[in-house]
Amino acid sequence: MDDAKLEAFESVSTTEAIGDVPPTPVTAAAPLQDGGSRAWLQVVGSFLVFVNLWGFTFAFGSFQSYYQLDYLSSRNASDISWIGTVSTFLLIVGGVFSGPLFDLGHFKAMLLTGACVETLGLFLLSLCSEYYQIMLTQGVLVGLANGLLYLPGLALVGRSFKRHRSIAMAITTCGAPVGGIIYTLMFESLIDKLGFAWTIRAMAFFMLGSYLVAFPLLLWGARNIGDLASGQARKLFDPTALKDILFWSYSLSNFFLFFGYMVPFIYIAAYGQTQLGLSQNTSLNMIVVAQAASVVGRLLVGYTAARIGVMIPWITCGLSSGIFCIAWIGVKSEASFIAFAALYGCFSGALIPLPPSVFPIVCPDPKVLGARLGMAQGIGSVASLIGSPIAGALLEVRSAGSGGNDYLGLQLFSGLVMILGGCQLMLLWMLLVKKRDVGKLI
Repeated sequence: MDDAKLEAFESVSTTEAIGDVPPTPVTAAAPLQDGGSRAWLQVVGSFLVFVNLWGFTFAFGSFQSYYQLDYLSSRNASDISWIGTVSTFLLIVGGVFSGPLFDLGHFKAMLLTGACVETLGLFLLSLCSEYYQIMLTQGVLVGLANGLLYLPGLALVGRSFKRHRSIAMAITTCGAPVGGIIYTLMFESLIDKLGFAWTIRAMAFFMLGSYLVAFPLLLWGARNIGDLASGQARKLFDPTALKDILFWSYSLSNFFLFFGYMVPFIYIAAYGQTQLGLSQNTSLNMIVVAQAASVVGRLLVGYTAARIGVMIPWITCGLSSGIFCIAWIGVKSEASFIAFAALYGCFSGALIPLPPSVFPIVCPDPKVLGARLGMAQGIGSVASLIGSPIAGALLEVRSAGSGGNDYLGLQLFSGLVMILGGCQLMLLWMLLVKKRDVGKLI
């Protein structure tokens, strides 16, 4: 690999290979720090941002179960899943379009506005009782707020490290599954005691308190915009990417993987209650198991990818996740349910950090890398938007025909599309070997 390609690879892979990544990489070659107490306190602050940013999103499975079986029982599973997928879609797409604001140095305004709007969204959610009201608050308002928080919540940490950047990013982004565990446990513990309204308010107060702790740590010493932003807004669209087979192979791989990725996380709790006869608390604990295993998976895959390259772990995790979704069909007991949740959480969690570390090889031109990565993330966000509602519609169709809850169509759908994504990854690997002199970096 020539020096230009290697430099581009290192600039993104070290900052983004381990955790949930911003839709577009930081464009400026800003002066790098090398850790220190201020930088590690930033890691703590960013970790807390991710606890709320992705954690509340990953806890939607508990809401799906409660809405589907109790609070919005008149609406079908597909309708309810749109609430969670709209929020995720707006988070990712909002991150793409907010990238230029970060480049221009508006990171403080992005963080403060996002936190205020997200917290306000939860307080308003506590007053909602109709589907459209919940969609507007938990779906749209929270999603838009998270779109502002996504990029600065991660990129500020990346700018403060050189030697230990991968470790810092791994710790930061583990806030996502940890947050999913926290919010799921809060919902499980409080919903029967306090009811829906005060359970959501308790979450909102926790969110507000964690942001009040996070921002002083994250923004401490971040006064010099020259160290944090390029001063020039990046491009959002590169039309030449539409003619690039490597771009499309990468984008389609992610599309099919994320088409099925969130389905188990959203429907796993409802499955436990309706199919296995488990209690609400036990079913919600399956989300906790999956998220805890996701933390382990993210850390292990980062360690493995650093030694053998990214493509083998990526392909393995993609195919394995799809296989586990199909194996979900055979889950008939609590023990097998726990095993499924742990295995799927571990392997699927690795699908978040791996893709961007390959992208500088897919697109070695640093002038258009940011725009193309944003475009690829945008394509993947569409899959996240429509995947779970399609799975929910399959659940409703089969349930109507059988007279009960029949998850077979949902399970096959999520499994097959993820296996298709894994096969597409193998094609991408062959194309990269053929078209790029990549050596052992993949």
